[in-house]
Amino acid sequence: MTQIPAPDNLPAENRDAVGFVLRLARALHAYGYPAHRVEGALGEVARRLRLTAQFFSTPTSFMASFGQLEHQSTYLIRVEPGDVDLGKSADIEAIIHEVVGGRMTLAEGSAALERVHAAPPRYGDLTTMLAFGLSSSAASRFLGGGLREALVAGLIGLVIGVLLMVAGKVPAFGRVFPFISAFSASFIAAAAATVLPHYSVYVGTLAGLIVLIPGLTLTTAMTELSSGHLSSGTARLSGALMLFLVIGFGVAIGSQTVALTLGDYASRVRPEALPGWTWWLALVAAPLGFAVLFRAHARDAIWILLAGALGIAGSRVGSSAFGPELGAFVGALSVGVASNVYAYLLRRPASVTLVPGILLLVPGSIGFRSLSSLLDREVVTGVETAFTMVLIGAGLVAGLLLANVLVPERRKG
Repeated sequence: MTQIPAPDNLPAENRDAVGFVLRLARALHAYGYPAHRVEGALGEVARRLRLTAQFFSTPTSFMASFGQLEHQSTYLIRVEPGDVDLGKSADIEAIIHEVVGGRMTLAEGSAALERVHAAPPRYGDLTTMLAFGLSSSAASRFLGGGLREALVAGLIGLVIGVLLMVAGKVPAFGRVFPFISAFSASFIAAAAATVLPHYSVYVGTLAGLIVLIPGLTLTTAMTELSSGHLSSGTARLSGALMLFLVIGFGVAIGSQTVALTLGDYASRVRPEALPGWTWWLALVAAPLGFAVLFRAHARDAIWILLAGALGIAGSRVGSSAFGPELGAFVGALSVGVASNVYAYLLRRPASVTLVPGILLLVPGSIGFRSLSSLLDREVVTGVETAFTMVLIGAGLVAGLLLANVLVPERRKG
């Protein structure tokens, strides 16, 4: 991201404040905040700094205007959609509290934001790669996979972790990373069926790709649309749908490549069930893997684990009583309320526990199933599954919005 120069066309007393707000906007956007949270946080900070300001956030740009209508100064920041970084989000929130509380000057706050931005990733390449494998293996258990599916999914996760490292070092490769990852996952999962009996290619592929499927992006887009941020929500929704298509295309090419080179395989096999205690093991492993992938502080691991368990428990209770759509609502409501309470008590961003907790509930796997059905020319099944995905997404959004009503988000400062 580009450096932000100090504003020079404003009264001297406002320059530091505007500079801090602009750097804060860039930081919030870069580390995965949706539009309604970016604009809400900046509006609250601007009010505490006695600035008259308006903000407009989209996935690829940010605009801010300061001053009265006839004397506004407007700034445009060109940004790329940011990856969630829960550790840096927590650091940024701490800086906000220090600045608006008067314990840190605006210039010191701007310098602190620059240091957070320049800090290296919290976890190294090897740890991140292992987290990919751990998350995929755990996801296979939630999807009903057996030991074979867990091992293949873990291998796919490791491969995706390696590809992500390459994408981070070679920008040109980053543009085709989703397709290459989907192709690799499908190829490995289908090739494994030629040597492993009683193995489900579908579960192995889906579990291996679970960390790339944009279920969280889809839910965020629906939340933005529900919050009235139509431009950002529509853009993010379009991006999620395009990523679904890219992944689906990569999976189709990978499976066909195996069929042509290694022979056909049985893709619809019921996996051999694992013991019941392995479900609890997966419930521990998945949130911890997500904590590393989202670069959370190690001290937040226990809270992330509890949020994930609460979300799954709420979803299962709700599903057994009301069906899967309302089950998602109950799970999201549980995680949302708990995350806001966590933010109040520990003065840390609610997203630290909210994002990993919701990730276990998002309908990404259902979207993948819908796309797979459409590619297999099972149009009715594909459309029905897509409709179920939308309903579950709506349930998640409704649960999150109600959670913010029952336990309002903590104000900055």
